[in-house]
Amino acid sequence: QVQPVESGGGLVQPGGSLRLSCAASGFRVRGYAIGWFRQAPGKEREGVSCTSTSGRTTYPDSVKGRFTISRDSTKNTVYLDVNNLRPEDTAVYYCAAEAFMGGGCRQPDYKYWGQGTQVTVSS
Repeated sequence: QVQPVESGGGLVQPGGSLRLSCAASGFRVRGYAIGWFRQAPGKEREGVSCTSTSGRTTYPDSVKGRFTISRDSTKNTVYLDVNNLRPEDTAVYYCAAEAFMGGGCRQPDYKYWGQGTQVTVSS
């Protein structure tokens, strides 16, 4: 089965960085659009970075310049580097995959979802 598996979350101080990993179980990341989403308590799930099969990347203004998505096809893993973290970045971060979409960064665009990894930004 197609199953993204996230890891790398944790507790970090403001200004710190993490590398989140999305390991692909049952599929090849090269053939899928991959999105990173986050959901904070009381908030809607929002896309924070997505990459299409053609390599196009999308970032909202809230994370632009701080977050970077990348693929490592050899390791069959997609990474999200989150830098200069702020308390408002605290959320559960999810990885999602979609085989038949060339882009987009909204929750309905993706079929396969991981269980999420918690990122907490606090001093």
